[in-house]
Amino acid sequence: MEGPELSEPIEEHEPYTDTIPIPAPGVADTYPAVAEAVEHEVNFDEAFYPARPRSLRPKARRRLSFTGSLTPPFEPVATNKAYVEWLVNHSMLGDAKTMARQLSGQPEMWSQAYASPHPRGAVDTASVWFTAYPLSQITGDGESFLAGLGSEALWSAFARIGIRAVHTGPVKLAGGISGWKQTPSIDGHFDRISMTIDPLFGNEDDYRSMHASAAAHGGTVIDDLVPAHTGKGADFRLAEMNYRDYPGVYHMIDIPQEAWHLLPEVPPGRDSVNLDAEAERRLKDAGYIIGELQRVIFYEPGVKETNWSATAEVLDTDGEPHRWVYLHYFKDGQPSINWLDPTFAGMRLVMGDALHALTDLGAGGLRLDANGFLGVERASEDDEGGVAWSEGHPLSVAANQLIGSMVRKVGGFTFQELNLSMDAIRATSAAGPDLSYDFVTRPAYQHALAMADTGFLRLTLREGLGIGIDQASLVHALQNHDELTYELVHFATVHRGDTYRLGGVDYLGADLAEKIRDDLRRRIAGPAAPYNAIFTQNGIASTTASVITASLGISDLSTITDEDLPRIRDAHLLLAAYNALQPGVFALSGWDLVGALPVDRDDVAELISGGDTRWIERGAFDLMGSNPDAARSASGLPRARTLYGPLGAQLEDPDSFASRLASMLHLREAHGIATGTLLDVPEPDDHAILVLVNRLAIGAVQLSVFNFSERDVASVVRSAELPAGATVVDLGTSEEVAVVEADGEAGSFEVRLRPFGFQALILKDVPASE
Repeated sequence: MEGPELSEPIEEHEPYTDTIPIPAPGVADTYPAVAEAVEHEVNFDEAFYPARPRSLRPKARRRLSFTGSLTPPFEPVATNKAYVEWLVNHSMLGDAKTMARQLSGQPEMWSQAYASPHPRGAVDTASVWFTAYPLSQITGDGESFLAGLGSEALWSAFARIGIRAVHTGPVKLAGGISGWKQTPSIDGHFDRISMTIDPLFGNEDDYRSMHASAAAHGGTVIDDLVPAHTGKGADFRLAEMNYRDYPGVYHMIDIPQEAWHLLPEVPPGRDSVNLDAEAERRLKDAGYIIGELQRVIFYEPGVKETNWSATAEVLDTDGEPHRWVYLHYFKDGQPSINWLDPTFAGMRLVMGDALHALTDLGAGGLRLDANGFLGVERASEDDEGGVAWSEGHPLSVAANQLIGSMVRKVGGFTFQELNLSMDAIRATSAAGPDLSYDFVTRPAYQHALAMADTGFLRLTLREGLGIGIDQASLVHALQNHDELTYELVHFATVHRGDTYRLGGVDYLGADLAEKIRDDLRRRIAGPAAPYNAIFTQNGIASTTASVITASLGISDLSTITDEDLPRIRDAHLLLAAYNALQPGVFALSGWDLVGALPVDRDDVAELISGGDTRWIERGAFDLMGSNPDAARSASGLPRARTLYGPLGAQLEDPDSFASRLASMLHLREAHGIATGTLLDVPEPDDHAILVLVNRLAIGAVQLSVFNFSERDVASVVRSAELPAGATVVDLGTSEEVAVVEADGEAGSFEVRLRPFGFQALILKDVPASE
C-alpha cells in the first residue's frame, strides 16, 4: 500500500545534523578487533553518501519541511515521515531511478552492439587479472585501499608482471540499517546496500584516480554487481514497511495475521529468524510459500536450515502491523531479489547499480555475483512433494541476457562467478555474461596436485569439450576470497546418474563427486593439513600456498624450511601455468603474489565462530611493502605469513615467483594463447602429465604440457591434431625439441619434464595437407 504524501520539498533546506554513534563500516560488530564503533559528526543525508556521483548527482534531493521541535532522535519507524524520507534517499532503488532518468534517451545508449556475448573481446581487453580483496590489503599509513590500488608503483609492477586488469572486489557500502545506524556486513561486503563507496576503502575520487592509473598502463578496472540479493539496507527496510514499490524488490510474502501462528517467534534483539523444515512445510501446505528449494547453500543446523526467514512484526506508514516471509539463497541478511515482480523494482535496482559503476565510476567490466539464482518456481502439479525449481531456471538465463546486454550497450563486459554445471554455463553464455568463472576445473587441478594424478582433471576437461564449453570464455583462477569449492555441481547434481570412468573404475556422477571430495579432505585438510579448514558443505578454506604445502606432505606450517621454499614456489608456478597456458582469462590474487599462508584460527576466532572458516584464508598482506610494521590491515584482519615477499623485491630477483610468472605471462601474451581454442586433451603415458592441444587465432597448433608430480616424467604425446612431419618448437627458448611422427591415425612425439615442470610448445613447418 502506498504511504501518505510527504510535505513539499524545500530545496535549499540544510539537513539536520547532530552527533550520533555510527559503527565503523565493515565487520566491526561481528569482530570487535576489526574496528570499534566511533562517533562522527554527521548529517543524516551524508552519513551513507559521503560523495554523491559527480555527473549523476541528483538535481534536487527531496527535503522535508519540519514544523515543531527538531530535538533528536527522531523515531525510526514507518509512521515517522522523516525516517521514511531518509530511507528513500538512501535506497538503491531511488538512486536507480535517478540513473535511468539521466541516461534515458542519450545517444551513447545506442553506440555499441550488445545482443551476443563476446568472450574473446573481453579477453583481448584484459587477459590477466589481479583479484583484490579490500578487507585484506595492507596499504601505507593513512592510505585508503582504493588509493593504494591506484598507486603508480603498483601499476608499474603489474605492467612488468603482465597484469592488465584489477577486479576491485566489493567496495560499496554493505550490511544493513537498524534504525538510523548502519550495521556491519555479514558476508564480506557481498550484502550491498548502496551505490556509494564505503569510506573504509576510500571514496569516489580514489576510485577515479585508480581508474586513471589503470588506463595509463593500458589496464582496466572491473567492479561488482550482485543481481541476486542485497543486504538489509534502506530498500529492505522500506519493503518491510510495505512502502510503494519496495516489496517488489524482493521475494517477500506478507503473511496475514490469522496465519502468524505458522511463523516462528523472533528472539529479542533479532529482526528475523530462519524457518526450520517443519515451518517451511507448514507455510507451503497453507499456500503461502513454494517451500523447499533444490539445495540450501551455507546450510548449518540451528542457523540456516532452509532458504526462508520470517521477519519480526513491522509497522507500515499507516501503523498497520506486518510479518513477512522472505527468500534468501545465502545468509538471512541477504534477501533475494525478485526478477519477475509486476513492479520490476528489483530489475530497476540492479540495472541502475550496473550503469552507475560503468558510466559514472568508469569501470570497464562487472562481476555478476550469484547470478544463477534469479528465477524460482513452485514444483509442478505432477511432482507432488517435489522441491521448487531454483537452479537452471530459464528466468535466470533471461535476466542474465538483460544484464549482459545492458552492460555491452554501454561498452562494458561481464563475467559470472557462480558454481554452475557445465550445461548451465553453456546456457547462460549463449546470450548472457561474456565470461564465466572456471569453478569446473579448479577443484580438478588441485586434486591433480594433491594426488599427483591428472585423471580427474583430464576427465573434466573432456566433459567440457563434449558439452561445448569454450575455454576462452572462462576465467581460470588461482585463489580468490572464497574457499576451495569442491561441490562439483556438474557431477553431483545435474549428472549424478551418469556413468564416468576414472582410474579403470566406473562411477556414477554423484559417487565420483564424493570420491574427489573425500580425496581432497584427506590430502589437504584434517590431520594431514590442520591449518586448512572445512567450510560447511561447500569446500575447504585454504590459500593456494597451503594447498601446495599439504600436497607436499607438510602438516605443520611452522616447520617450513628454506629448502621447502623452491618446492612450494615451483608447484605454485605450475598451477599458475595450468591456468594461464590455455585459452581464457588468467586471474590471481594478492595472496598468490606474495605466497600467503592461512592465519591461525585463534587470530580470527570471533570471525569464524559462526562457522565461516573462510576468514583463515583471508589474512592481510602488503603487496608493495608499504607498511612493513603493520600487524593488521585497515579493516583489522591479521597479517598472514608470506613466503615470497613484496613485489618490488621479487621483481629484482629473476628466480622469484613474480619474476618467473612475468616471463610466462609475457610469453602467453606474445603468442596469443589466451584467445585460442582448446582442441584436444590427449591421454598421456604417465598419469601425472596433462597435455592441452590448442589452436591459436593465427591458425597454428600450440601445446601446453604439465607435470603435476614432484618427479621427473617422460611421456609420448599422441593426438589426431598433430600432423606427422611438423616441427615442435619450445615457445620459451625457440629451440626445436622434436618432430611429429606418424602414429596410426594420430601424430606423436616425446616430452620430458622436471618435477612440477611445464612447457609451452608450438608446431611449425607443418606439411601441406594432401
